[in-house]
Amino acid sequence: MTRVRNPLLSMTRALGAVALIATATLTSGCTPVADDSTRIALLLPESKTARYESFDRPYFEDRIHELGDYTVLYSNADQDAAKQQSQAEAALASGIEVLVLDPVDSAAAVSIVTMANAQGVPVIAYDRMIGGGELAFHVSFDNENIGVLQATALVEKLEEDGARGDILMLNGSPTDGNAVLFKEGAHSVIDDSDYRVLAEFDTPDWSPDKAQEWMAGQIIQYEDEFSAVYAANDGTASGVIAALKAANVSPLPLVTGQDAELTAIQRIVAGDQYLTIYKAMRAQAELAAEMAHAIATGEEVTGETTINGVPTTLLPVVVVTRENIMETVVADGLYTVAQICTAEYAAACTEAGIQ
Repeated sequence: MTRVRNPLLSMTRALGAVALIATATLTSGCTPVADDSTRIALLLPESKTARYESFDRPYFEDRIHELGDYTVLYSNADQDAAKQQSQAEAALASGIEVLVLDPVDSAAAVSIVTMANAQGVPVIAYDRMIGGGELAFHVSFDNENIGVLQATALVEKLEEDGARGDILMLNGSPTDGNAVLFKEGAHSVIDDSDYRVLAEFDTPDWSPDKAQEWMAGQIIQYEDEFSAVYAANDGTASGVIAALKAANVSPLPLVTGQDAELTAIQRIVAGDQYLTIYKAMRAQAELAAEMAHAIATGEEVTGETTINGVPTTLLPVVVVTRENIMETVVADGLYTVAQICTAEYAAACTEAGIQ
């Protein structure tokens, strides 16, 4: 397994452990080689979040093709649970050996798992846990801890700045089980701090447009009462910042995010967004591919832990701010300096030492 090259010790150690697990699983015994008729389905939930098309899909496909002559049946549900159901039915009808599923709706996806179970097709829960059925493996991140990290960094910065305003909280989609965990983790920190949550919103479909619309209303209602906005991911953060700029709010409050999208990194460089969360997306996609290969070739899979009886590996994450862009997303090869520091951001990059 290719390890993420992030120099942060906690991430390196954790990924090293994952690599050992994957290696032990894939090399134990005599592993048959999958032939070109072996089909694996990869079903991802949406495309509004840049990571799925830009990283998860290509990383998964590249790794699975390294492992054997597989045909990957790929579909993106565009945040439509009914569409994902149809995509799963089509994949199962085509004779797939393994289904890798990142559900639009964690509860609704139980019917997909049940259908796959009935046909003897193992299911890997990718990124989001699924609420029922028999799962072969689950790979994700410690999602409650992500909320804790976001909120901790936010509160610490507010305290450092001596900020007096409170926090607006913009969570993820109410149908996404991970969003619930981000929210719980963030609340566990904010609720114990000296800052109040003035208002909060669960963003349908993780839509930046809906985030922007909600934020525009809060700016009118709360004016100078807030110093920060907890935005659960970079897409919702983009909507928040668009609303703030449209209302000519200055200075901008602190805004969080998640997923380390290129546009978010550029907003951080420019000082528009305070932080994002960088996930080991390559490690996640490649481990899912390795586990799919192991299952397809009859190997037993194991994880670092179990969740609801499902073998699970939770990968590390790291908070990214203006101060550590070079040591994280650049050092790790996610983006080059040239990609980040386009003409619009060249001066800000120089100021931030990104060169």
